[in-house]
Amino acid sequence: MDKEEIPGWIMSLDKESVEFIRKFILNSGSLKNMAKIYDVSYPTVRSKLDHLIKKIELNSKKEDVEFVNLIKNLVIDERLSLDTAKLIIDKYKSERSDS
Repeated sequence: MDKEEIPGWIMSLDKESVEFIRKFILNSGSLKNMAKIYDVSYPTVRSKLDHLIKKIELNSKKEDVEFVNLIKNLVIDERLSLDTAKLIIDKYKSERSDS
């Protein structure tokens, strides 16, 4: 598979997320096994998986531009509040429509 053929949602993932997916597949999708591997509780692994699912869903949407996806990923990673993200995205979109 050429680099150009790799889906954008895969390219948007960081190394840690890709490694999590690899381990998840190798452990037949067992969250119980994943909790043992990462030495964390089951709910912690479930939460990580839920965040990863949100990232994949977000980056599977073709209509959003890269900048908006970056802001949305920061919200998912809890590095930016939802209210702040909405302000940034609204401002970005309004400036793009003004041009």
